Amino acid sequence: MGHPAGLFVLFFTEMWERFSYYGMRALLVLFLTSSLFDEGWAWPRGHALSLYGTYTSLVYLTPILGGYIADKIIGYRNAVVVGALLMTLGHACMAFDTHFALYLGLFFLITGNGFFKPTMTSIISQMYENHEHKKDGAYTIYYMGVNAGAFLGILLCGYLGEQWGWHWGFGLAGIFMFAGMLQFYFAQNIFGDVGKKPATSDQVKAYVDSSIKQNPFLKIDKVFIAISALIGLVWIINDPMSKIGGIDVFNFDIGPLSGSNFMIFLALAIFVVLLVSRIVRYTPIIRDRMIAVAIFAFFTIFFWAAFEQAGGSMTIFANDYTDRVLEGSAGNIFRIANTLITIIPLGVITWVLWMLFKQTFAKYRLANIILGTSFLIIWALVLTMLYEQYTAESPEVPASWFSVLNSLFIIIFAPLFSKLWESKYNPSVAVKYGVGLILLGVGFAALAYGASDIPQGAKVAAVSIVWLILAYFFHTMGEICLSPVGLSYVSKLVPGRMIAMMYGVWYLAIAIGNKLAGSTGGMIDQITAEYSLSTFFLLFFFIPGGAGILIILLHPLLKKLMHGIH
Repeated sequence: MGHPAGLFVLFFTEMWERFSYYGMRALLVLFLTSSLFDEGWAWPRGHALSLYGTYTSLVYLTPILGGYIADKIIGYRNAVVVGALLMTLGHACMAFDTHFALYLGLFFLITGNGFFKPTMTSIISQMYENHEHKKDGAYTIYYMGVNAGAFLGILLCGYLGEQWGWHWGFGLAGIFMFAGMLQFYFAQNIFGDVGKKPATSDQVKAYVDSSIKQNPFLKIDKVFIAISALIGLVWIINDPMSKIGGIDVFNFDIGPLSGSNFMIFLALAIFVVLLVSRIVRYTPIIRDRMIAVAIFAFFTIFFWAAFEQAGGSMTIFANDYTDRVLEGSAGNIFRIANTLITIIPLGVITWVLWMLFKQTFAKYRLANIILGTSFLIIWALVLTMLYEQYTAESPEVPASWFSVLNSLFIIIFAPLFSKLWESKYNPSVAVKYGVGLILLGVGFAALAYGASDIPQGAKVAAVSIVWLILAYFFHTMGEICLSPVGLSYVSKLVPGRMIAMMYGVWYLAIAIGNKLAGSTGGMIDQITAEYSLSTFFLLFFFIPGGAGILIILLHPLLKKLMHGIH
């Protein structure tokens, strides 16, 4: 395919990591909220979503520290191995049915992700340093590995978890994370010196544009970073700890504000002061561009706060409010569709695996045997799943199955959007953001309409699966418009010395959005009891939709702030 074999070693390593992450994510809330009769823990939905929000937010915060350690101390390749090993331990813990094992497992998963997430793309960047014209194609192939892993992880871990037992699903995620780590470890010599050692100070300086005025971090800057980071971290952990364990670190009030709300507003205020104090020290053009990045980061919060309902309230809606038992022709349509969307992508990935074997088997025999064995297990599980669905009188769609639609729609439609962005019809970044947020809102409007006949306070219902399919379609269209654009514009708009911090700001925005997703999703029972489930989903129509319209209206201002960057 015109790319080095090392890219495909990374492709499969990342595929197994995403397999494990999305497989576990698809099961977590379902397992925690399922009844004791179904071998779940019967947690209140608010408690489960609070823990889910904390987990997904910390997943986006730890890469800031993990990336720094990889850069400065251990190197990218060691960071991948350490991260994968920690995540394997995390999944192994999740296979045990105790509270301690759950929390320890989540800790290992969060910590391991911090090492793994930022280093894989850094290895690709170094591999293509002298081949910039091929870098876009390399990232596209890599991104397909991300989505293939998410697709297979949700499909198979969800299937095992719901049909065989929750801890079978958690355990399967761990097995393939371990396989990915071994495959990478035994094939890592294929990268030569890439990612072997931490970047030297000379290499780091090479990425800094010397024409930009240096703006060193002052002691007060570092103090502000430490204080805001510490308060924010304690607040994120304190939320589920206070709800589930009854231990509240911020058990006090200051005026009309609770201690928890006061502390998070204080942390955000300190961080905003830090950001403003650094931005104003730059020249006017650089300052304006960084203000534009901060505005985009702010709107990113609204997107992820709604989009990450996929693993929370939308999973609950799929499990408790959707008619998933398909009879007659509907059952046959599902069997055929599920077979096609499973077998065809898996066949394509197996072909890629065979091409990799032909190039690397002689030299990296053990890594290839591990990878090949993993795929034999995948094929066996897929064929078993499809056989059970074909032999069932009325197949039941697993609640986790709907999450695979996101990856499926990305694989189908991302190339079309990519062509659009390269054409004369390519809209501005503000319009892409606005359209992405509006499409996200439209997806929730479909759910609100589908849920409109559900009585106030109802805990179960049998709504058509069509509304969830429509919701995931519009959400994915919104994601394609917004998600890939953000990080690209950070690199274009921000001076070299501030790139690390502004990437940190970006991941912080996503982390805040993820935590808000858990907090707002946790209000599903309260809002359903007082108003209706339809009202709950309408909130996620109006808020992202309103934010989308607002950022489109800000297009002239943002264009001015960006000073010619397109």
